Amino acid sequence: MPLLAPTRPVQAFLLLSTCLPDHEYLDRPNTNNCMLRFTAVLRRQQFLIRALSGEAHSRGATEIKVMAEGNLEADAVSILRRITPLLDPNRNKGQAGKIAVIGGCREYTGAPYFAAISALKIGADLSHVFCTKDAAMVIKSYSPELIVHPILEESYSVRDEDKGLISSKTVAEVAKWIERFDCLVIGPGLGRDPFLLDCVGEILKLARRSNIPVVIDGDGLFLVTNNLDLVSGYALAVLTPNVNEYKRLVQKVLDSEVNDQDASEQLLSLAKSIGGITILRKGKSDLISDGRTVHVVSSFGSPRRCGGQGDILSGSVAAFSSWARQVQTTAEEDATFSTSNPMVLGCIAASALLRKAASVAFESNKRSTLTTDIIEHLGRSLEDISPAC
Repeated sequence: MPLLAPTRPVQAFLLLSTCLPDHEYLDRPNTNNCMLRFTAVLRRQQFLIRALSGEAHSRGATEIKVMAEGNLEADAVSILRRITPLLDPNRNKGQAGKIAVIGGCREYTGAPYFAAISALKIGADLSHVFCTKDAAMVIKSYSPELIVHPILEESYSVRDEDKGLISSKTVAEVAKWIERFDCLVIGPGLGRDPFLLDCVGEILKLARRSNIPVVIDGDGLFLVTNNLDLVSGYALAVLTPNVNEYKRLVQKVLDSEVNDQDASEQLLSLAKSIGGITILRKGKSDLISDGRTVHVVSSFGSPRRCGGQGDILSGSVAAFSSWARQVQTTAEEDATFSTSNPMVLGCIAASALLRKAASVAFESNKRSTLTTDIIEHLGRSLEDISPAC
């Protein structure tokens, strides 16, 4: 997004920034002082221009560009305020969202926790995790807030002759709960054990038959990339690939390489080719498409790329898309909103909020910023945009 020309107050700030002392550089050799001062000044100016490049950015807003069907520009802040429910004493437990994460194995216990706890921190009422028995106690120890179901199995613990029976029992156990959930997050910390992936594929089929929205991330993307029929044509499915996962999807579906020059058109074609599912392509700017429109969320977040931020995003998409579906049922008077894809709205809201929370966390922690720091700023960041009461 091109930077706006600085206003006079901004120009004054930039001029002032060139005059500020750089005490940290004064003890360096004189031959380096000029260059060091110039570098520091340039960093200040770039930061100020970025921070003040628009009224919306100064309030934590995000510009969303819809590059298909009318070039309509939307506002992530408006979307966040529209779909985030107010806290109402007349509501009951569960009405603000019930999310389930399918993932977690011996090697990976952090990812399902991050996804599930992020949904709670945003405001969902209940978060479940369906994981392997080896992962269950570890995930339980992270937080008493999560409801953990140790029902998944890996190949090493199942004899070949028992696999059919165990798979059926696993799916049946999930079936007891699935109608209660507003959204499933499939893939965080799942791993790539063949038997486990087969079971999760059956759970995904169950969710689809039950018309339950699904957000697919991590190793869940490995699963569906190799079996596109699991999600093809399912309008309530969201894929959230990173750069490598997106590359594999493009190669598999479009039989081509990633084209960053025409990124929006390629994403549009990819989503359309998988039957109009929603894809959130993660990157410096997040691109979101359901095969009809493309949206860009490009607000500045954090340069810190610690692992786990994608798990925050997947849990957040689950919560926000659930809220968007609830609001949509009462939005008949708002024709534009009532015809919008709730999965797309959830992606826009989640992307914008994560970027804001990451920015706030980085401001305090700099290089030491961790995923847990970002999670702790989710609630405050959302409150700044959409007050609870």
